[in-house]
Amino acid sequence: MEKNIDIAENDAKQYIVVKIGSEQYGIDISYIDNIVRMQKITRVPKIQTYFKGVINLRGEIVPVMSVRKKMNLDDDVITNASRIIILKLEEKGTIGIIVDEVKEVVTLCTDEIDKTSGSKDGKAMFINGVGKHGDELISLFEISSIVEEKENA
Repeated sequence: MEKNIDIAENDAKQYIVVKIGSEQYGIDISYIDNIVRMQKITRVPKIQTYFKGVINLRGEIVPVMSVRKKMNLDDDVITNASRIIILKLEEKGTIGIIVDEVKEVVTLCTDEIDKTSGSKDGKAMFINGVGKHGDELISLFEISSIVEEKENA
């Protein structure tokens, strides 16, 4: 089977690899504005359950969400390794997501990523592909569906 031969050399993307539970996920580095240590999150009434509240980041109020809650996993267990990844999104502004650990930055070429297809339910709706890095698999987050404000049924 022949792959697209006209793939440009720069068709590689960098991803920050994070752990959520026992699994590894990749976040496209172009979305990432900052990575900060866990800090006090101020609760906000009447928001979706997966929003933890807001933090004050250098004078900017940033909403923080739990990816675990969004994916219907167990609630976050905050440890010394926990981080808030600050994402900069054109249409949504800045948003923070809680991850259990930030591991490394990896560069994945297009041919190292298997696009997911088929049913998009449960956790699968938040993943747009699986990257192969050495012998490890990294599920790649579909950032837009993670920050989408729909309440999951």
